Amino acid sequence: MTHSVAFVAIESEKRQQWTVKADALTAGSDHTVTDAVNDAIRAAITRLIQSHEVDLDAYTGPVYFMMHGVRSEERARELAAALHAALYGQLEPLARAVPPVP
Repeated sequence: MTHSVAFVAIESEKRQQWTVKADALTAGSDHTVTDAVNDAIRAAITRLIQSHEVDLDAYTGPVYFMMHGVRSEERARELAAALHAALYGQLEPLARAVPPVP
């Protein structure tokens, strides 16, 4: 909040799983997340749920996102980085991390 940027983090859960969290409110009132970005993030999280990569209790926005049950720290970091980029309008990392279903 001090630096007016979106908060994105991973945290270790019990059972050697990880949680990815993002909060766009910390970026300040002049930062907006477009509907297209929200739709892309929501669709990616839905695909992760359907592929059983994250738990069913994922929170899909519109300004706060959370995914429990990520199986490795490396994957959690990849998803967090992709989510951070998406919150700033760069959707390519999210599409690489969670490819659309053909």
